Amino acid sequence: MTRGPKPKDNAVRRNNHPHAQTLSSTAQEGRALPPGLGIKTAGAKRFWKTWASAPQTQGWVETDWAELEITTKLVDAFYEGDTRLAGEIRQRVAKWGATTEDRARLRMSFEDQDQAAETAVPETTTSDLDEELFRLLSD
Repeated sequence: MTRGPKPKDNAVRRNNHPHAQTLSSTAQEGRALPPGLGIKTAGAKRFWKTWASAPQTQGWVETDWAELEITTKLVDAFYEGDTRLAGEIRQRVAKWGATTEDRARLRMSFEDQDQAAETAVPETTTSDLDEELFRLLSD
C-alpha cells in the first residue's frame, strides 16, 4: 500500500530548464588555427583542432573564438612547461562543456550521441594492431 494521493494520469515533468541546449554530436568544419598566434607545441595545435571542430562551437560568436585563442596560448605555454596554468585552462574549458560533468551542469546534451559513438570508433583487429606494432618497432 502506498502513501499519499494517486498521481494524475497526465503527469508532466516540469523541471525543463529554459536554457538547456541539445547539440548535434557530429564534428564541425571548424576554423583554422590563426598563424598570428605563434603556437609552437603539437599539444596546443591538437587542442585548437579539437575545440575548433567540437559540436559546442556551432553557436559560437567572435568573442567565443577570441577566448579559444587566448586559451590556446595558455595551453601552448602549459606544454612548454608552465604547469601553473593547468587550473586556469581547466576553468576555461569547463565553461565550454569539456567533460560530462561540465555538460550536465550546463544542461548541454547531444541528440545523436549513441549513433556517433558507434560510428566514430573504427573496429580494429588483432592483426591491425600487430602490424602497427611491427612498423613501430622496425623504425
